[in-house]
Amino acid sequence: MSNILVIRLSVIGDVAMTIPVIYSVAKSNPEDTFTVLTQAFLIPMFINRPANVKVMGLNTQASEKSFGGLLRFATILGKNKYDKIIDLQNDARSFTLLFCSLLKATRIYRLDRESRKRKLIKDPNRKSFEPLRPAILRYEDVFRRAGLNYEESFASVYESKQPDLSKIHEIAGTKSGKWIGIAPFARYTEKVYPTDRMEEIVEQLAEHEDFRIFLFGARGYEGEVLDSWAYQYPRVINIVGKLNLEEELALISQLDVLVCMDSSNVHFASLVGTQVITIWGATHPDAGFTGYRQSPDNNIQLEMACRPCSVVGNKPCWKKERYCLQIPKETILGKILEVVSVKPEKK
Repeated sequence: MSNILVIRLSVIGDVAMTIPVIYSVAKSNPEDTFTVLTQAFLIPMFINRPANVKVMGLNTQASEKSFGGLLRFATILGKNKYDKIIDLQNDARSFTLLFCSLLKATRIYRLDRESRKRKLIKDPNRKSFEPLRPAILRYEDVFRRAGLNYEESFASVYESKQPDLSKIHEIAGTKSGKWIGIAPFARYTEKVYPTDRMEEIVEQLAEHEDFRIFLFGARGYEGEVLDSWAYQYPRVINIVGKLNLEEELALISQLDVLVCMDSSNVHFASLVGTQVITIWGATHPDAGFTGYRQSPDNNIQLEMACRPCSVVGNKPCWKKERYCLQIPKETILGKILEVVSVKPEKK
């Protein structure tokens, strides 16, 4: 019986991608105990986790923001006895945390970040690039290197217990017809489909009387844009600010499809077994961040020699015009109608 520490602190989508792997490995090794160290605000994602999985929160936005706060946390962490450490972060932050906590003497297994291949992807002078191994498979690799049994068994965070839909019923009533989610934003603008064209897609979807459209985004500018869409078009609901993370996951689990950019929303939907239509701009599926068990047929993109210009989308378009996002709205609308016409059985 081993006591195992698993570290993945950021970003939101990357933490979400660890959940199918952690739940699967926990079920494959029921005699072992797994403690997941992540950001405190992300703990609600770990819904209905196996009995041998615990979650510990690190608050880098407040108490552990400073080096002193991180050192105090590391001191507390160092009092625990771990037989193995699975570092799925493998960056300066996780290294500092482990070094300061004196856990460096414990056997540590680290994620292969494929740094050389990531660098080649970002080179605008490349002739081609070798696809990166999907992040989820690289997570699995770390557990296998640690000598743990691994059998993929995850289907949904709700496979053992159904979600509480009471808040959803307050907002939208009982489900009838097709429920479609639209998450039109992402952290970086190089990944965001033009909002005026996305609004036109929402307008056309709203013409279908058996469709209900749910808009996802963040407070502030995004929420204001989505408020205006919900005000103008029938059967459109902006959920920004109305649900917490767990309630949002419950809503996503009820959708027939979620349409989004290359963002954390892809991975939220993957956690609840909902199919996703992903619109790709500056980034590319071959960079390894596609959703767990999501169909590649639902990736919408323009194949261009300059794509991807970065792995995560944080580099400005060197051509300035973002040609990669000039996808005809008819293409996106057609894919949505195709997907919701016949809903495949969830895995």
